[in-house]
Order: sequence, then structure tokens, then C-alpha cells
Amino acid sequence: MGIDLGLLLGKMGSGTLGTSEYSSVVSMNLFVALLCACIVIGHLLEENRWMNESITALVIGLCTGVVILLVSGGTSSHLLVFSEDLFFIYLLPPIIFNAGFQVKKKQFFRNFMTIVLFGAVGTVISFTIIAFAATKIFQRMNIPTLELGDYLAIGAIFSATDSVCTLQVLNQDQTPLLYSLVFGEGVVNDATSIVIFNAVQNFDFSQLTTAVVFQLIGNFLYLFITSTLLGAGAGLLSAYIIKKLYFGRHSTDREVAIMILMAYLSYILAELFYLSGILTVFFCGIVMSHYTWHNVTEKSRVTTKHAFATLSFIAELFIFLYVGMDALDIEKWKFVKDSPGTSVEVSAILLGMVLVGRAAFVFPLSLLSNLTKKNQHEKIDFRQQVLIWWAGLMRGAVSVALAYNQFTKEGHTAKEGNAIMITSTITVVLFSTMVFGLITQPLVRLLLPGPKSLNRMISSEPTTPKSFIVPLLGNGQDSVDDLDHNVPRPSSLRMLLSTPSHTVHYYWRKFDNAFMRPVFGGRGFVPFVPGSPTEQSVHQSAHHLVDEETS
Repeated sequence: MGIDLGLLLGKMGSGTLGTSEYSSVVSMNLFVALLCACIVIGHLLEENRWMNESITALVIGLCTGVVILLVSGGTSSHLLVFSEDLFFIYLLPPIIFNAGFQVKKKQFFRNFMTIVLFGAVGTVISFTIIAFAATKIFQRMNIPTLELGDYLAIGAIFSATDSVCTLQVLNQDQTPLLYSLVFGEGVVNDATSIVIFNAVQNFDFSQLTTAVVFQLIGNFLYLFITSTLLGAGAGLLSAYIIKKLYFGRHSTDREVAIMILMAYLSYILAELFYLSGILTVFFCGIVMSHYTWHNVTEKSRVTTKHAFATLSFIAELFIFLYVGMDALDIEKWKFVKDSPGTSVEVSAILLGMVLVGRAAFVFPLSLLSNLTKKNQHEKIDFRQQVLIWWAGLMRGAVSVALAYNQFTKEGHTAKEGNAIMITSTITVVLFSTMVFGLITQPLVRLLLPGPKSLNRMISSEPTTPKSFIVPLLGNGQDSVDDLDHNVPRPSSLRMLLSTPSHTVHYYWRKFDNAFMRPVFGGRGFVPFVPGSPTEQSVHQSAHHLVDEETS
């Protein structure tokens, strides 16, 4: 990470620090102060129906960029130089892990096939449409220095949705189906987009054949399966270690530390073996919330939930704040100052591609998903399809990171065509996040049922267990063992085919109770020893198991 204001801020340096060291300290102080400002202003605007944390951070970033431009005499607009390693290695993992740790597992796995359909197949459809349109349109516009690989990379860059901004607007308690679909699709979408992007960068498309296409599909399936297994394995290992050694008897700090480090280790291992770190750390979060979290002490439960949520929150703010400042980077805009119309035209075309590319798969795949569901309440109606389409239009940090990877070298742009694509990407990210993001919440209120209907919809779902300490502790902790208590035992192949989701849940609960939780722990399977979770919670879990056995 480099510092742009070194010469300006270095004049303020003291004798104990060199110019570069002192400028780094000053820049980091300013950036941390801006993060604090984002939190305070976001809190003050919390009741505003139009604003959210992401948009607030973007606006503050833009305003800060203007101030830095004026102070630096128009030479720079940001405090820190963008680093892909900073984003992919340090900022993205806590966001994705916390998403898996907090997710309501019932809704996620009930809609798993639909989520994979949107996140994988839909992303491929969107990539194909955007890449094809970019090749045809941008070649006619004679944008310099762009080649076939660049056009295909554009397809991958603008197929990556920004679920972070969207999920700050949606509420998983009020709109459980919509939240699980948008959230799940976002995770699978990011992984798919990055896999496609890497394939585009490392492949010679002059030798494209049918066999190669099937090879690419096979590579994706391999990445998906192995990444998922690695994440689940890391989560199970952490659960087993904590259950057997029970660190909490001596130190809750060790429990929290081993959970954080094991989660991060799963992500780093995935990157080391060229797998999808996003999928790995996401499923690690799901497994840890189902097993590991129930094996730690009561204090550690509260601490881990707050720690993971806080790290994710700060990483999200950091990303949007930087994108706002980087939007005014003079180095990139000076390449397009002679042809500003071209940059605006390219941005408008890319936005149109995003709109069409998403509509091309959301509505057809929703229809296909509905054909496989007999329960009317589980089908995606047209209003929900519109919201799913709209919620996925926002582009964010993943698109920016991939664009930098393709069109810059160490954050610097040296070609006009590359500069046009970078500035256009930033324009699309800003426009889609601020304009589409501002409209999302009012659109949800307009299209979703009124309060009475919504209450009936929510009451039909099992309520989320509330924490005995703080509400945050219960978010997303509807364990798979709580799924469908009233589901009858599958007695025939016909019932299996008619209610596959319920049937899988039934057999999973049987397998989980008989084999998994006795080994790896979990709700109701934690021995009561000094320093363990409260005796009351153990007794409650015991009564819960007795009720299950007698029912």
C-alpha cells in the first residue's frame, strides 16, 4: 500500500520518523477518522428510508476526495493507493465469513438449488451476454488497446454483483425468502465471477473448442466442490478441537482466537491451492455456527458474534469509503479528458448491458425454479422476481478489484483504453450503488405485501431464537436441527419426489443427531463442566432432545 500525499504531509514530520513513515501515520489517522465519521453519520441517518451505510461511505469518500484534490493542488484524490491484495486477502474474508456465520441456514439450504441456479448458471448467462455485447459494440467504437481477452474480462467484471450494499437494505426477518435468495446468489455469484475472470486471464481463446468448454465447466464444478469441502472441514476441525480440549476452562480468549484463526486459515489455504476462498470461508462460517459456536463458553459466544460482525462492518465501510475517494483519481481521468463523451457513452452502454444481462436470467430461471416447487408459498412470484432483478444490479468492490487487476499495473494506468474502462467501471459502481441503492428500499416497501400480509408470511416461518444476552447472538442461529419439526417421516419414493427439501432435512437431522453432533458437538451435545455454557442452556437443550425423541 502506497501513500499519495507523502510530499505534502511529510513536511509535518518530526525528527523521530522519516518522511514516508510519518506520512503513512498521518494518512492512516485521517482514514480511521473518516471511518469513524461514516459510523456516526450512518447512525444519524439510520431512520432515513433512502440512505444506508454503503451510500453514506461513498458520499463521504467523494467529499474527502474533493478536499484532498484541493489541498494537493489537483495531483491526488485519495490517501491510500488501491491494492488488490488488501482487498482479497484482508477485507473480503471477514465480510464473507460473517455472512455465512449469521445466515439463516433453513432458508439458505431450502432454496439451495435456486441459489446455485441464479449464482452459477445465471452468472454464466450474464457473462456471455455482456462479453458478446462488449465485443460487438466496443469494437465499432474503436476504443484503443482493447483485445478479445479484455472484452471477455469485461463480461466477468460486470457480472459480479454487490450483495454487501443490497443486504444492508433487505432484512432477513421481514423478507426471509428474498434475503436468502439475494444473499446466497451474491456469494455464489462472486465466486463464479472470479473463477470466470481467472479462466479468461489464463486461457488462450484462439484454441477454443467444445472440449475446452466442457473442461472449463468441469474445472468450475471441481472448484465449487473442493472449496466447499475445505471450508466444511476447517469448521469441523475447529469444533472438534474446542470440544475435546475445552479451552474455556482456562481462557475464553483462546476459544475466540482459535475460531478466528481457523476461519482465516481456511480462506488462505483455499487461495494457496487455487480454490475459491469465498466459497471456502462462507461454508466454514456455516459449519462453525452449527457446531463450533455451541461448544464454546457463554462469554465466547457473545464475543465471537460481536467480533465477526464488527470486523465485517469495518471492512465494508473501508471498501466503499475508498471507492468514493478513488472515483476522483486524476491520473485515470486525465487519459479521457480529450474524449469525455466516449467515457460517458461507455458507462451508459455498460449499465445497459448489466440491466439486460441480469433480466436475461432472473425471470427465465425463476420460472424454471417455480416449476420444480409444488408449494405455492415457496414459489417466487413476479414482484419478488423484480426485486431480485433490481437488487442484483448494483456493482461494487469485487468489480473494482477485478477491473484494476485487468486494466492497471499496481494501481497505475498507462493506456487510454484501459483508463476508459477503469473510469467507466468506477462510474457504473457509483451510479448503480447510489441511484439503484437509494431506490431499493422504497421499491421493497412498494412491491412487498403490507404489514398484515407480511406478518402472516413471517409468522408461518419458525421464529429465530433470541439471545439470552443480546439480540445479535440469535441472528441466523436457526440450526438445521430445528428445521421442519412437523415434517412427517418420508414413507415412499413419491413423498421424496414431492417434498425433496423437507425429506433431505429430515434425514439430515437424523444423521446429524446420530453421528455428527456426538463427535463435533453442537446444541444439546456439550458436556456440562466448570466453565462451560450455562447450566440453564444445557437443561433447555436436554428438554429439547427429549421432546424430539418423544415426538
